[in-house]
Amino acid sequence: MSCSCDWCPCAISLGRAKPIEGHCYSWFAFRFDAGHSGPTDLGGLNLALLLEVPGRMAEGNYRLGLFLDERASEPQRAALEPIFTGRAGGPPGWWSLVLAEYLGARAVPIAYEADGPRRRVSIPKVLDGVIEAEIGADKASPARMSNLGYWMAPEVMLARGTRSRVRGWGRVWDLSGRSAEFGAFDWRGP
Repeated sequence: MSCSCDWCPCAISLGRAKPIEGHCYSWFAFRFDAGHSGPTDLGGLNLALLLEVPGRMAEGNYRLGLFLDERASEPQRAALEPIFTGRAGGPPGWWSLVLAEYLGARAVPIAYEADGPRRRVSIPKVLDGVIEAEIGADKASPARMSNLGYWMAPEVMLARGTRSRVRGWGRVWDLSGRSAEFGAFDWRGP
């Protein structure tokens, strides 16, 4: 995840804090190492999304656009869309309550690479993202927040978008140098 805030208050406040600049522009990327939705296998796929939040996270009025892995079959796409719009329940289920406008879904080639404390995500002509972990006090491992009630994951690594540009649905955002975070997720629902 890479966002427009200098430091993201969402994980700590669980959405109660107002974004640093009064709004939040962000992109998220997910790599499914394994998993399924009902009988549909999702392992090996990637997904990215563009999210625009006009104020405090808990107040809603989000705008969301999905970028689905072009390698996904029709059943896989049909499974991913309800998960990431919140309609399928589970940890992202709360999005169904805060989405004001679903911008739609596009099938695109998505490259996702994890390299130690660095994550690279690219979608040609859409997303050019590199986020790098902030190194903790031990000067060796990522600074992290853990034991969270955060929808994304119970533990996230604090990071910075060293290169973070996204465009889609009439939005063109350069979030380079701003807040980012990453973590492993293990969602179950509904």
